[in-house]
Amino acid sequence: MNDFAKLIDNAADIFGWVLVPVILLSALYFTVRLRFVQFVRFREAVRETIASRQVGANGALSPLQAFMTAIAATVGTGNIVGVATALISGGPGALFWIWCYGLLAMATKFAEASLGMHFRVARGEMVLSGPMYYLRDGLKAPWLAAVFAVLGGFGVLLTTPLTQPNSIAVALASQLKTVNVSLGEINLLNYTIDGTQLAIGLILAVLTWLVIVHGIKSIGRAAEKLSPVKVGFYMIGALVVIVVNIAKLPAVLALVFHDAFLPHAATGAATGFAVRQAISYGIRRGVYANEAGYGTAAVTYGTAKSQRPDQQGLAAMMDVFIITFITCTLSGFAILLTGEWNTGKDGPAAIPAAFSSAMPVLGGWMVAISIFLFAYTVLIGWEYYGEQFFEYLFGPWIVKPFRWIYCLLIPFGAVIQVKAVWAWGDIFNGLQVFPNMIGLIGLSGIAATYAQRRFREPPRAD
Repeated sequence: MNDFAKLIDNAADIFGWVLVPVILLSALYFTVRLRFVQFVRFREAVRETIASRQVGANGALSPLQAFMTAIAATVGTGNIVGVATALISGGPGALFWIWCYGLLAMATKFAEASLGMHFRVARGEMVLSGPMYYLRDGLKAPWLAAVFAVLGGFGVLLTTPLTQPNSIAVALASQLKTVNVSLGEINLLNYTIDGTQLAIGLILAVLTWLVIVHGIKSIGRAAEKLSPVKVGFYMIGALVVIVVNIAKLPAVLALVFHDAFLPHAATGAATGFAVRQAISYGIRRGVYANEAGYGTAAVTYGTAKSQRPDQQGLAAMMDVFIITFITCTLSGFAILLTGEWNTGKDGPAAIPAAFSSAMPVLGGWMVAISIFLFAYTVLIGWEYYGEQFFEYLFGPWIVKPFRWIYCLLIPFGAVIQVKAVWAWGDIFNGLQVFPNMIGLIGLSGIAATYAQRRFREPPRAD
C-alpha cells in the first residue's frame, strides 16, 4: 500500500509540472481576451457583490447566497495548510506567485461563472449548471461534457468526503488531547482506529446530512451564515499574529519579492531550479485555493436568481480576490513572520505553531476551529458539485443515493491515512481542467462580450 501511495504521490507531482503552464497561460489568455476585466471592472465587482441585487426569477439562490456558497466551497484547508506547504516546499517566493496567479485567475473565473449562467438549464427554482452544459450546448461536444462530468464526479466522491473530514478530525483530536480528552484507540482487523477521530467523523457525517438532504437551498442558507464567520474568525487570529510580529513585516515582504526571482542558497537547489519550484508550488497551491479552472464556479454561480451573467462573473472575480489576497496572504504572512516556514515542520504543523507563538494555547484552538469551519463548508459545497456532475451522467434518480454514499464515507475519511487520497484528488482535479479549458477558450467570445459591457439580452451562442 505504501508503494501505491508513493506512486500516486509521484504521479501527482509530475502531473503538477504539466498543469502549471496550462493554467497559467490560460489565465493570461483570458486576461487579455476579456480586456483585463479584473482591473477595469474591479470597483464594479465590489459594488455588485455587496449589493447582490436579484434581477431575475429563475434560479435557486439569491446572488448573495450563490456568492457565499462559492466562498464556502472554495475557502478550505488549501488556504491554510496548502499555503503553508507551498512556502515550506517552494520558499517565501511562492507567495508572490500565488498573488500573480490570483490576479490572472480572476479573469478565468469570470469566464467560468458567466458561461455557467449563460448555458444553465433553469426552470423556476430547478437549476442544472456547470461546464457540462456549456461543453454540450455551447461547444456542441457532448462527449467532452461527459468526460468532464466523470472526472468531476468521481473526483468529488473519492476525495472530498475523505480528505476534508480527515483534516477536521486530526486537528480537533490533537487539540482535545492537549486538555486530556481522548476516546482511546479501537483495534479492528489489525487496524488501529483513533476513537476520538471516529467520533468526530460520525458527528460530522450527521451534520453534513442535515444540510445536504434538503438540497441547494439548504446549502445556500448554511453557506450564507457560515462563510462570513469562518473568514472573519480566521482573519482575527492571523491579524493577531501579524500585529505581534509587525516589526518584521518589511523584511518579510522584501524576502517574498527577492525569493520569487533569486531564491536563497538555503533552498538547497540551483537558482534556476529553485525559481521553478517557487513558481510551481505558488501556482499549484494558488489554483487549489481559488479553484479557477476547475469549472466549479459554473456550477455555483449558475444557481443564482439572476439574468445577468456578467453580474455572476464579477462576483466570481471577487471570490478569487478574497481567497488570494485575504485568506492565503494572511496564512502566508503568519508562517513567514514567525519563521515557521523554515523550521522543518510540515504544512499542517506550521500554521498552528505560528498562531501559538503569538497566542499560547488559544492559537492552536483558533486554527483547529478554523480548519473545522473551512473543511465543513467545503464538504457541503462540494457535495452539491458532485450531485450536479452525477445527475448530468445518470439523471435525477442518482442524487439521493449519492448523498447517502457521500455521508457514509465521511467517518472513514476521519480515521484513514489520506496522503495518497490528496494526491489522487490533485490528479482528478487537474484532469478536469483540460476539458473545461477547451470549453472556456472555445466560447471565450461570449465571455468577452459579457466582460466588456452589460446586456439587456444575452449574446447568441452561435
